[in-house]
Amino acid sequence: MANLLEVKDLTTHFFTQDGVVKAVDGISYTLAEGEVLGVVGESGCGKSVHALSIMRLVANPPGRIVAGEILFEGENLLNMDDSEMRHIRGNRIAMVFQEPMTSLNPVLTIGRQLTETLELHQKMASREARTRAAELLQTVGIPDAESRLSDYPHQFSGGMRQRVMIAMALSCNPRLIIADEPTTALDVTIQAQILELMRDLAEEFGTAMVIITHNLGVVARYAHRVVVMYAGKIVETGTAHDIYRNPRHPYTIALLNSVPRLDATERVRLDAIEGLPPDLVDLPQGCSFAPRCKYAYERCTQETPVLVETDTNHTSACWRHDELTELAAAAKS
Repeated sequence: MANLLEVKDLTTHFFTQDGVVKAVDGISYTLAEGEVLGVVGESGCGKSVHALSIMRLVANPPGRIVAGEILFEGENLLNMDDSEMRHIRGNRIAMVFQEPMTSLNPVLTIGRQLTETLELHQKMASREARTRAAELLQTVGIPDAESRLSDYPHQFSGGMRQRVMIAMALSCNPRLIIADEPTTALDVTIQAQILELMRDLAEEFGTAMVIITHNLGVVARYAHRVVVMYAGKIVETGTAHDIYRNPRHPYTIALLNSVPRLDATERVRLDAIEGLPPDLVDLPQGCSFAPRCKYAYERCTQETPVLVETDTNHTSACWRHDELTELAAAAKS
């Protein structure tokens, strides 16, 4: 499959009074047409900032994309002017934000917020746009769609508002949807419904997806490939199967060990990741995860590891990636 999106050495910094916050520090990956990519990591690791960078929505000041390329369908988004980017944003690349109540305009009806996008990007007349808006609400499972176009965001539940956001994202048949923590504020049952809906619609329309989450269960069920981020960098990439069956970075192992397993045959104590994420203004020398890593040795605190291929389509930024399996087994015994 051809690459739809190529992120090359993307670097986004925030210039503050306390110093330069290296929110995204030189990340690279590709996304094929129709593929679902999961981006995981703790809060503050740069997941959302990287998504906002792709959409060119980083607030400046204090934020600025200082280096790298974002190639979408072969075009570098960073070289486009504002008018060209407005044609891309919401049309060919859509985003589902983390909290729909803060993303929807509280003083405009749902119908107006849907038809505005259709009129702008699809050049539809108002009546045609309203008909299409009702069809979209029906597609995402909102009953009595025609009458609900006249309602305001506060008249919808959290799950319904997220469905509206998905309808808006799908309205122009985008090539790529970026979903930033799309189910964080929802209960578990609604989370499953929203994620199943997004996956089914993406498959139906042939849309590629980037799902940003800290929920490893979501990644296991819905993603084809996984990118693991820590302190603004990518520390491991691979297929979802490989990441779960054979993790090659201590941070990935720690994340997996902190999640309860339904297939566990006995009661197992969950492992917490000790310590705190590093200060992005003053990153430690060497590997940023070394102060929290139970497998770190002297080299880890002196030299910064780079991503290397450990297996086919599997990379890791760890000096001890080839011996982690043995080290983890020894730690458990």
